[in-house]
Amino acid sequence: MKPKQIPGVPEQIKGGFHDTESQKQYEDLATAIQKFEILKQRFLSVNQWKVYTGENSADFCLYDSSGNQLHGKPQIGNYVRIDIPGPGEAEAKGYDWVEIVDIFHRQTDEAENLLMTCRPSKIPAQQKNNHIAHFYSEKSISTFMVSRNGTAIQAAVYGRNEVPNMKAKFFDKIRNLAIAIGGIMGVSKIQWKALADGLLNFD
Repeated sequence: MKPKQIPGVPEQIKGGFHDTESQKQYEDLATAIQKFEILKQRFLSVNQWKVYTGENSADFCLYDSSGNQLHGKPQIGNYVRIDIPGPGEAEAKGYDWVEIVDIFHRQTDEAENLLMTCRPSKIPAQQKNNHIAHFYSEKSISTFMVSRNGTAIQAAVYGRNEVPNMKAKFFDKIRNLAIAIGGIMGVSKIQWKALADGLLNFD
């Protein structure tokens, strides 16, 4: 299976990939637009993502470049601290980190897309730990997207160029390799599917 060609999602060149999508269809345009406004607010509330995905899913927290937790909308240059279930990287105190490298919004009369692109990063404002604090390398990209096309709305996560981060201490290399292999086999997609489904759960 080949990765989908999605406008705004980087090209797949090397390593693993995934296309994780959830969608809801409504009978009328007014309802779809109303629900999409709720979806956008949820999407831009990174610190609340775990509320929508459940207790057994990853936890996300937004930070600035100085290492201070933020409570507003994400911006380019912000960081997201991810706490996935299971053992984390020892040097990063069990967390994985990504930097928000792009945010893109496009709207027409018939459709609307909101994308946030993230790349594995160092720990913000950390001087001692100067390597990528993530199980994937800095070449990997995750694109989070919510979109509306007519009366259909969608939440999605697209992973591209997912390669294990081997620039770490020995035991962290083993951990990163194990998680990356699990991700390539579809284990991490379960977490992303929980996020996509949770963002769309309005019940």
